[in-house]
Amino acid sequence: MTSAKLASFSVAGRHGYGLVSDHGIVDLSRRHGATWPTLREVIADGALTRLAEEASAFAPDLSLADIRFEIPVPAPEKIICVGVNFPDRNAEYKDGQAAPSNPSLFIRFPRSFTGHGQPLIRPPESPELDYEGEIVIVIGKGGRRIPEASALDHIAALSLCNEGTIRDWVRHAKFNVTQGKNFDRTGSIGPWLVPFTDEAQIADIKLETRVNGEVRQQDRTSRMIFSFRKIINYVSTFTTLVAGDVIVTGTPTGAGARFDPPIWLKPGDIVEVEADGIGLLANPIADEA
Repeated sequence: MTSAKLASFSVAGRHGYGLVSDHGIVDLSRRHGATWPTLREVIADGALTRLAEEASAFAPDLSLADIRFEIPVPAPEKIICVGVNFPDRNAEYKDGQAAPSNPSLFIRFPRSFTGHGQPLIRPPESPELDYEGEIVIVIGKGGRRIPEASALDHIAALSLCNEGTIRDWVRHAKFNVTQGKNFDRTGSIGPWLVPFTDEAQIADIKLETRVNGEVRQQDRTSRMIFSFRKIINYVSTFTTLVAGDVIVTGTPTGAGARFDPPIWLKPGDIVEVEADGIGLLANPIADEA
């Protein structure tokens, strides 16, 4: 069962945020925009849960059909992604090596993501657009060198990501993946933020990716090589985490690149990423205009 859901959206040229229900959206930005212009400021003040509880008393102001979902945290300072974080994903490399002792990391730019329901864009430079379903943690309380024991205290919210990748472009250089991970609007984050309350929300939940209804990826967070605690501890060793930072925590095996022959996403496909208690992120595929 999904908890409170807070989304960023745009409507009639205006950006806002609010509480999502089956019946529509309570527009919290209309009520609190002077104090908290975006959900990033709400997160920084530790007010996500309080706002969600307040909003539950109001009738929706907008229908879901009226709005466009945007990435939940607008303009985060950092989007840090974890690579190779499930055992079967590590085995895909066929190099005989055990799981590494530290996570592989790379950075993505906010412009490389779009919101729930919006098309992921296949660029003219390559047909090799691929999917990667992942769980997102959003930092609420910043810090440096955060101990594993208290790491979960620094999470404000959870979300989902389709960490879309242009596969041939991740191999353009000798040892980095930045290019293939940052084409505009090749990935998505959303649909919303679910406030984080306790470890049970993420300890052993199913993560699944489907393409046109076919299950392509499926695993459980209890099998992650690097736990959520370890990721926060490790990342905060070399960089100060701040409220609103987004950490994308790794994808299971089963991406299109691993089929023989590979199966790339094409216009008209629908990709869905779903996780217990967080929700379902869905995006169609389209060619760049």
